[in-house]
Amino acid sequence: MKALRQKYISHPLQGALAYGLYFLIRLMSFETASNLGGWLARKIGPHTKANKVGLENLQRAFPEKTPAEINEILLGVWDNLGRVAFEFPHVGSMNVYEDTDRFEIINPHYVDLLRDDGKCGMFFSGHFANWELSARASAQRTPSLPIHMIYREPDNPYVRDLFAKRMPTPECSLLPKGTKGARQALNILKNGGHLALLVDQKMNDGIAVPFFGRDAMTAPAIAQFALKFDCPIIPMQLERIEKTRFRMTFYPPLQIEKTGNRQDDLMKIMTEINRILENWIREKPEQWLWLHRRWPKGE
Repeated sequence: MKALRQKYISHPLQGALAYGLYFLIRLMSFETASNLGGWLARKIGPHTKANKVGLENLQRAFPEKTPAEINEILLGVWDNLGRVAFEFPHVGSMNVYEDTDRFEIINPHYVDLLRDDGKCGMFFSGHFANWELSARASAQRTPSLPIHMIYREPDNPYVRDLFAKRMPTPECSLLPKGTKGARQALNILKNGGHLALLVDQKMNDGIAVPFFGRDAMTAPAIAQFALKFDCPIIPMQLERIEKTRFRMTFYPPLQIEKTGNRQDDLMKIMTEINRILENWIREKPEQWLWLHRRWPKGE
């Protein structure tokens, strides 16, 4: 009965609401939509269960900060999340290289490096600023370098087409998380393609890797792919500047040395990736998504 209610009632209603909001927000300017989303999230977010999760995470990550400092960061987290949600309807029409007033791209030549090296490759980032923009600086640099992104497919089939609007160029594709997506990713890399991955969220069946001084279950797929295909991994940092302006910075490929011990090599790569993510978070903690349980409860 529950499945039938979802299929014929709740999912269609949710889909209709999502499309209605999407097109309503699309009528607003980017600045108006972003500011409205940030305001609503600041008003509503602190009263939700997720706020407690964010508070616990921040207290454990920054034991040196005062309660007032923690609360200020957490309010910034909600502001950023609200902006991301209300900016989404505009993301699909954005070109980060044409809109130079809104986007600053640093070191895009590292994208050219992956385009011209004759090998497959990967970019990684995390849930920073508006992470929906992350892959655009890679894919829009050159049409000859489509970027394929792994994402969590929504349970509601009526909103899946909305998710497809996030693709930076028509040549890109979205790969669902799970076995099917992993097979697709392997085939893309095998054929010399490129992936963009957000690697900062918890994966229960991942490996324990240090993150903010304690072990966090981390998906090792990016390291497994790099070792299997001997391909470069490029970090890409995304920052929100002045509310509705962004800076995207590409860094040199990670130095990967194979020792012959696969588990040690995996751990070394993932430890370096978590170290980079942690440094980015420490720079602007209010722009990272603290609202999920990155570490086990109580640790």
